[in-house]
Amino acid sequence: MKKFVIVLLSATILAAPMAQARDHHRGHNDRGRHVEQPAPHKRMAPPKRFVAPKHHWKKGHRMTAAERRHMREVRDYRRHRLSAPPRGHRWVRIDNDFLLIGITSGIISSIIAVR
Repeated sequence: MKKFVIVLLSATILAAPMAQARDHHRGHNDRGRHVEQPAPHKRMAPPKRFVAPKHHWKKGHRMTAAERRHMREVRDYRRHRLSAPPRGHRWVRIDNDFLLIGITSGIISSIIAVR
């Protein structure tokens, strides 16, 4: 019985460093950085998507300076089948909306929503 316990104890002492060394290399790639591997029985959740809030523009709304920074001026308005802007106004595009705004005041005169 003593020999059995001694053999079992020595096998445990010898096998422990080998098991630790094997587990130490799991989860590492070639560069030595740690990469977590998902458990095979767990399902991966799909990544959460961020949806930006959609503005609902209204005629007569005065655009702030922050809002004006996020719009693109439309110089080729004929390509988008828009009429020529009157003097002191310009067409701008935000997402899929075309807005006719006053250059100095920033007030929305007209809105055209594109599908």
